[in-house]
Amino acid sequence: MKARKEIKVAVIDMNNGSANLGMKGILNVLSRYETADKADLVSETFDLRSKNEIPGIEYDIYISSGGPGNPLDGKDEPWEKSFSNLLDTIEAHNAIHIAKKHVFLICYSFQLACRKYKIGKISRRRSGVFGIVPVSLTADGEQDILYRGLPNPFYAIDSREWQVTAPEKKLFPKKEAHVLAMENIIDPTGYDLERCIMSVRFSKEISGTQFHPEAAPADIRSYLLAKKNKEAVISTYGEEKYTDILHQLDNPNGITLTVQQILPNFITEALQSIPY
Repeated sequence: MKARKEIKVAVIDMNNGSANLGMKGILNVLSRYETADKADLVSETFDLRSKNEIPGIEYDIYISSGGPGNPLDGKDEPWEKSFSNLLDTIEAHNAIHIAKKHVFLICYSFQLACRKYKIGKISRRRSGVFGIVPVSLTADGEQDILYRGLPNPFYAIDSREWQVTAPEKKLFPKKEAHVLAMENIIDPTGYDLERCIMSVRFSKEISGTQFHPEAAPADIRSYLLAKKNKEAVISTYGEEKYTDILHQLDNPNGITLTVQQILPNFITEALQSIPY
């Protein structure tokens, strides 16, 4: 029996040294995918914002996390230049090689990519978003492998103070880019320019989400039940919001489906482009 090829995964940590659940969620998805006997995935983590650690082109799959802060602040920082150069290198590789490198960008990383590729406009929200929200797929999103197995709308964990809006075609100099999901149902007459873009396929091999597809209900519950976090959420968003989030975590058709589908679908797509 032929041995399975080892697949190298680079996980880029954008949390700038802050405590987070996102990295745990990403690594758990990778672990579950491998446990399902689908591939020999070997991951390595790179602390980009704190240490300017950046992976090379030798990896097969790249997943870049969410993180805190203003997505405009890194404009002149060496770490953001490293991140932008990596995306350029991956695109240059994919243009001339059969075996493609695939990239998935989450929240903060997604916002950086939208700025790099000039997709929409980035602005601070009047108030932050935290909780489980409905996400509506566009026509492109309904056909995309990333969202296979999900209803429309579906539910996801959303936590942000910044947003990308105005998904007009004139704001898409990257011609192959497509909006896959929006913050709410799309008006039949066109996009509501005040609504947040929730997912984009920047190219055939590079995609991302504003929300957190790695967020598992058990991890979110543990986070919310910790006394310090409970007090912080209630203080900021109110007790009703806190209770509602806990209640929604029990919905088997909620974020449980999201964490089971999106990143695994991305990994499946990536593996299909790697010759064995």
